[in-house]
Amino acid sequence: MSLDHPPRILFLYGSLRERSYSRLLAEEASRIIEEMGAEVRFFNPRGLPLHGAEPDTHPKVQELLTLVQWSEGQVWSSPELHGNISGLMKTQIDWIPLKLGAVRPTQGKTLAVMQVSGGSQSFNAVNTMRLLGRWMRMFTIPNQSSVAKAYQEFHEDGRLKDSAYRDRVVDVMEELYRFTLLLRDKVDELTDRYSERKAQQQMDMSKVLK
Repeated sequence: MSLDHPPRILFLYGSLRERSYSRLLAEEASRIIEEMGAEVRFFNPRGLPLHGAEPDTHPKVQELLTLVQWSEGQVWSSPELHGNISGLMKTQIDWIPLKLGAVRPTQGKTLAVMQVSGGSQSFNAVNTMRLLGRWMRMFTIPNQSSVAKAYQEFHEDGRLKDSAYRDRVVDVMEELYRFTLLLRDKVDELTDRYSERKAQQQMDMSKVLK
C-alpha cells in the first residue's frame, strides 16, 4: 500500500447542539492538524440511529463505517454529561464493529481524545474514551485535552481563545500527527497476534481435512 498521502484523520464529536462545544473543539483541532499537513474529515452524527434500532445497512451507519475505514487516525471529542461521555458519542463508537469481514476497521489506528466540561476541569470522559479506544484495539496517544467551563473559552465565531487550553490542543494534534506517521506503515506488524494466527491455522487445517 502506498503511504505517500497525508495522514488521514477522522473527527467524531458528541453533541448536536447548535453551539456544540465538543464540535467547536474538534473544529479547532482539525484546523491545527490540517496546517501540519493532515487530511481531515468529519462525521456528522445527526440522523444516526441508536445502535441496534436499525440494521447496519442504514445510510448513516454506512457513512460512518466508510469514514472509519478511510481513516488512519481519529479524534474523539465529547462533552462530559453526568460524569461520562455523551450518549451520542457512545452510539457512534457502538456502531463501529471490531471486525468487518476480514478487516478490523479500528485495529492499529491512532486515537486522540478530548472533552469539554461546563464546570471545573474533569477527566472522566477522556478516561472513558481511553478505555473504549483500547477495546477497539487503537493506539491512544498519551496526551489529551480537557477544556473546563467551555462556554468561556470560545469566541463568538467559534474559535478557541488563545490560552493554555489551546496550547494543549496544539500539543495533542502534534503528537497525533507524529504517531500516525510513525505507526501507519507498521500496523500489520504491530497488530499480529499469536492467538489469531493459531486460530487461522486451525481453520485452514479443518478445510484441508474436509
